Amino acid sequence: MAYAAGVDVGSTQTKAVVLDEAGAIVGRALMDTGANVTLAAETAFQEALRAAGVGEEEVAYVVGTGYGRYRVTFGNSQITEISCHGRGAVHMFPGTRTVLDMGGQDTKAIRVSPAGEIVDFSMNDKCAAGTGRFLGAAASALEIPLDQLGTVALRAERPVRITTTCTVFAESEVLSWLGKGKKIEDILQGVHQSIALRSMGLLRRVGIEPQVTFSGGVARNPGMIAAIEQRLEARMNVSGDSHFMGALGAALFARDRILGTAGVERQA
Repeated sequence: MAYAAGVDVGSTQTKAVVLDEAGAIVGRALMDTGANVTLAAETAFQEALRAAGVGEEEVAYVVGTGYGRYRVTFGNSQITEISCHGRGAVHMFPGTRTVLDMGGQDTKAIRVSPAGEIVDFSMNDKCAAGTGRFLGAAASALEIPLDQLGTVALRAERPVRITTTCTVFAESEVLSWLGKGKKIEDILQGVHQSIALRSMGLLRRVGIEPQVTFSGGVARNPGMIAAIEQRLEARMNVSGDSHFMGALGAALFARDRILGTAGVERQA
């Protein structure tokens, strides 16, 4: 059996996925990217191989993606994360026509064809506002673990209004609301609503067509899911593997190469 692999090197975390010939995920890995991007890519790939019980020599093709895709030195080719998230989303949820990819440093709205081809896309352009980094600033200011933010935000009764559009000033505004006696859950809900508002702006630029699929690391945040769905007035497709969507798309492109097909690869 010839396996395919995708390695998504993000600004915050690196993901790797191994697929079998049928296109099923047989191994996955997730780790912090850190300062050594090349090492992160190699380590994630090796961990995914171990999880799959597959030897490196059994992997016929590897595609690198993400901002550090050219540091996947063992990869056979590189494809943009926009193409990979679109491809992965349609594979995971075939009805997908719009993708919201929210990572540590940027957020992308992507419109795709039924085959997973990129029709249009838009990225945030304001100092990481509306991204995972914005949430990280709030977590740091309130001294709450990042993975607990969404759960706490869901307990809010009177959300505050976060006005800053820059992550650098987010911590100051959060502390200001705290100093005024506002509850932590209301402040956090305000942060989530601020990000959701900016995400909707991106989605409207490309055109919101059902179904909408949420990808990236922030897709694990239940408060963020709820805030965006409230503004969408619709449910989003979210999976336990949403964090691996880019790596999955990269692995699918790798599988195309193994099978000798062009797939739907397009450089977005």
